[in-house]
Amino acid sequence: MQLAKRLSKIKPSPTMVITAKAQSLRAQGLDVIGFGAGEPDFDTPENIKQAGINAIKQGFTKYTGVGGINELKDALIAKLKKDNHLTYTRDQIIVSNGGKHSLYNIAQALFDPGDEVIIPAPYWVSYPDQVLLNDAVPVILETTDKMGFKITPSQLEKAVTPKTKAFILNSPSNPTGAAYSEKELEALAAILVKHHVWCISDEIYEKVIYGHFKHVSIASFNEKIKNLTLVVNGASKVYSMTGWRMGFAAGPKEIIDAMTTIQGQVTSNICSITQKACVEAYTGPQDMVTTMVKEFEKRRNYIVGKLNAIEGMTCLNPEGAFYVFPNVSRLFGRKTPDGKIISNSADFSNYLLDKHLVAVVSGEGFGAEGYIRLSYATSQTNIEKGLDRIEKAVKELR
Repeated sequence: MQLAKRLSKIKPSPTMVITAKAQSLRAQGLDVIGFGAGEPDFDTPENIKQAGINAIKQGFTKYTGVGGINELKDALIAKLKKDNHLTYTRDQIIVSNGGKHSLYNIAQALFDPGDEVIIPAPYWVSYPDQVLLNDAVPVILETTDKMGFKITPSQLEKAVTPKTKAFILNSPSNPTGAAYSEKELEALAAILVKHHVWCISDEIYEKVIYGHFKHVSIASFNEKIKNLTLVVNGASKVYSMTGWRMGFAAGPKEIIDAMTTIQGQVTSNICSITQKACVEAYTGPQDMVTTMVKEFEKRRNYIVGKLNAIEGMTCLNPEGAFYVFPNVSRLFGRKTPDGKIISNSADFSNYLLDKHLVAVVSGEGFGAEGYIRLSYATSQTNIEKGLDRIEKAVKELR
């Protein structure tokens, strides 16, 4: 069978691959501890679920406008104003089937063959592949844990060429949890405005932040950067609604119009029931968010401390999200008990899963060899058990 050539440009999501492998082992009756999935282990709040149930009972089960119902758009407009100090109108908002769908709509609307898109690494796995699927060119800017996993203004400036179309910003970040300060964002924004480069700002983890860190949207500094920014967000992470599939984008009307046209030919509206539930999510009580973030912070503190206590591993303390991205490169060259050499992060990840039943994701898939990603969106019990296994696995290397 002759498949489309574009498929040769991309690869399966490594997070999905490791999750599927872990599920397969569990199906065999094995006690696998999974640090792979990036979804909260909390249930969707009861008031949100009830809003969905009410929508069904009231017959709100038909098509809606492609870009979302006005009631939800108004709730998002109020949220953006209150939380991010950003003012938008209904025709500057589109609701899509998850943040990933919003990002893909943007790629379809903005990128032409040969356009360059700047992506800091480590990156969320779908950013480069979505660029490639739209015949554009990912330009990867590497960072390390010593840099706090954040690019510098000079890196960005040097990467801009006449072909540069966009810059993808993810703060707080998946996979590192790193987040840019207000001052750091202002410096990046000035460069984007200077060169008239679009900013795709993925802010899906904006409320999952710790300590005194304050999330600031890059679009909020002035009208110039706002007019060049597409803010992407959604209900999945902060309201534990991953399966409901809701993301949204806010930005200039002409881009939102284009995205709506594209979405109209691909999926049309998102689930009508989800839309009603999301109205409640954004306008109802927010207590659950605070509770969830406090629990994540407790888990973060434990997992970072434990990883840093394991010989050969170092781990930065993330400002947000629910991931840690420890450096495991000092383990390379060591041998497993059966004589296999750990040469890279994939070898170490496979060793953890195959021999110690712990599922983590290799850093290679995030554009950062030498690291692994662990999600702490799982129970404290699982975290403690999984880290004990990792510690044992490392001690067995020689």
